[in-house]
Amino acid sequence: MNVEQARFNMIEQQIRPWNVLEPSVLSLLSAIKREDFVPSACKELAFMDVEIPLPGDSTMLAPRVEARLLQELAPKRHEQVLEIGTGSGFMAALLGHRAQKVVSIEIRPELASIARDNLYRAGLSNVEVRTGDGLNDSAQAEAPWDAVVLSGSVPEVSPALLAQLKVGGRLVAVVGSEPVMQAVRITRVNQAEWRTEALFDTVIAPLEGALTPSSFKF
Repeated sequence: MNVEQARFNMIEQQIRPWNVLEPSVLSLLSAIKREDFVPSACKELAFMDVEIPLPGDSTMLAPRVEARLLQELAPKRHEQVLEIGTGSGFMAALLGHRAQKVVSIEIRPELASIARDNLYRAGLSNVEVRTGDGLNDSAQAEAPWDAVVLSGSVPEVSPALLAQLKVGGRLVAVVGSEPVMQAVRITRVNQAEWRTEALFDTVIAPLEGALTPSSFKF
């Protein structure tokens, strides 16, 4: 496989047509070696438009979905970012190149260990991977966050998670249940108000530990 040609094709044939047009995002996807975050048995899938299986019945998001979520979150160099659902660490690596600090929480210990190793080899010293339930026991000590991204779907976003955003902070997540899901961006307007924007329709694997909507207490 011609890796660089495959990477170019991924960007031009999958990612750019999916309305990922931010030059800094496209440049980052050209520079970060996605294949280094893919299990060795699945290297041939690294640049394909599929979710890649990971240990523990988890998956790595398709390239176009990762790229679009990154573009819609738009992390900035001075910001502190929380990711829930580390997987193999590729999204955390992308975030690490855009933000000041990234904390990524993975519920599966084996995956958290793999992600730490991948990020270490990639030279990302501003990304910390923690093992835990980021949806229900997330990194509240560092809150409020400038930005939060969920690298897996949830039936809906809990008020407790939204409360961890700074005023002006935003959360990007894929919300709903199969077969109907939608990516949204939720921005904290003030201490008591949040604004939700619909971004695009997609279907991705759920995060482990996601509660059903009826479980949320307001």
